Amino acid sequence: MLYRSTRGKASGFTFEEAVMTGLASDGGLFIPNEIPKLPADFLTTWKDYTFSELSLQVLSLFISESEIPRSDLKRIIDASYSTFTNKDITPLVQIDKEKDLWILELFHGPTFAFKDVALQFLGNLFEFFLKRKNSSRKSPTDPLHRLTIVGATSGDTGGAAIYGLKGKENVSVFIMHPNNRVSPIQKAQMTTVLDANIHNIAIEGTFDDCQDIVKALFGREDFRVKHSLGAINSINWARILAQTVYYFQAYFTLVRAGHVDPKIVFFTPTGNFGDILAGYYAAKLGLPVSRLVVSTNSNDIIYRFFKTGFYQKGAAGVLATPSPAMDILVSSNFERFCWYLAYQCEATGKTEQERIDQAGHIITKWMDDLKTTGKFQVSPASLEMARKELDSGTTSDEDTYQTINEYYSVSDSSTKVKYLLDPHTAVGVHLSDIMRSELASDLGYSNYTSVCLSTAHPSKFVEAVEHSLKPDFPEFDINPLLPEQFVGIFNKTQRCEYLPNDIDAVAKFIESKVDY
Repeated sequence: MLYRSTRGKASGFTFEEAVMTGLASDGGLFIPNEIPKLPADFLTTWKDYTFSELSLQVLSLFISESEIPRSDLKRIIDASYSTFTNKDITPLVQIDKEKDLWILELFHGPTFAFKDVALQFLGNLFEFFLKRKNSSRKSPTDPLHRLTIVGATSGDTGGAAIYGLKGKENVSVFIMHPNNRVSPIQKAQMTTVLDANIHNIAIEGTFDDCQDIVKALFGREDFRVKHSLGAINSINWARILAQTVYYFQAYFTLVRAGHVDPKIVFFTPTGNFGDILAGYYAAKLGLPVSRLVVSTNSNDIIYRFFKTGFYQKGAAGVLATPSPAMDILVSSNFERFCWYLAYQCEATGKTEQERIDQAGHIITKWMDDLKTTGKFQVSPASLEMARKELDSGTTSDEDTYQTINEYYSVSDSSTKVKYLLDPHTAVGVHLSDIMRSELASDLGYSNYTSVCLSTAHPSKFVEAVEHSLKPDFPEFDINPLLPEQFVGIFNKTQRCEYLPNDIDAVAKFIESKVDY
């Protein structure tokens, strides 16, 4: 399996090259040359697999055994998920029997966020590739292969990346977050990790500003090569690949729970478009999925695209909401989805290669238009195709608060379970309720199962949870619900560098901390 850039100027990359490089030299994102086929009997043979066993099956489709022997891949996967506190890794919990509504809990990793699923794996991948490169040096005096990870976070990616990479040999990590725009718990999780290879940077700006700095640093060829830059954001293909697995896990969990040929609608809280893209790839592989719903908050650039065909930055910029990990102006991974639209609907070449090349040119133009004018528009054919692949909905702040309150308020119900939602999960749960009639009409049946992806433990967003509950539950106290790792976290020493929204300032700081 080889990989190419969405922008067409870089191709023929191995899995290792795609993972270690992160972002293609032409500014595009890596995608597989083809989407492989699942085994014809996977619905029966994979039914009783554990999460790690499913991971091995799915990932092996995209990773050649000549690159990572199957025994090594199994070891990497097993090590990655040994850090999770739930034996099912991503368990499924039913909270409403009448609506057949389930929560896919993705927060049982070291930092209690869905990012752990991918970043524990990615950290071990980096370590595997670096050790192999360094062990194959011709002479012990030859320079060591090293990696400088530069990433941006709206909250959860940073902590998950840091916990996945702290203490790793020959890896330096620089994580930028928007100052005062992540939750106190999220900041503390990052800044209390004092390992020498970890560096936190608070940027005076938004997440999009942080993300722009990351992309600009990768665009500086001399800097990128000199410091061996690597990416941990969801622009890194390995993250998307790892996340496809829990869509399979959800399907087979429902089968084992008694659902025969389940018809599943997934509601995925969406910021940078990585999580929903993983579902898109799972469906393209052949997993039976009735619908994938892009679930957005007031930062609804994706929702507006599905309504109008225009991908356009909001005039007001990034809005602060109760679900800060989704407070994003431009979703980086949307470019991957757009490549498939361009290839299927916009390219007119007679040969496969001509269409691939044309798709790259189209994506380059769309991304250039976005950079220069703040928007681009797809054709009616592309919009129609996009709507066939995905649905979308948006949720207000008030609806988010109300949904948290609604499910915490449950008592003496034979159909509902009392459940504390985090504000991101609440976005998906709200949409699962208000979109039922619309989806039933589109699908032609109403007896579908709703699965909402729960992206973080509610205790990571205490302010939003308390805002939702205190008026009706003044006695509510989050402390008994805190994971053990959070107890006393604000009393620990924190280390963080505060920098302006300036690429040169960040580059100078990185160069002051790395010795290669």
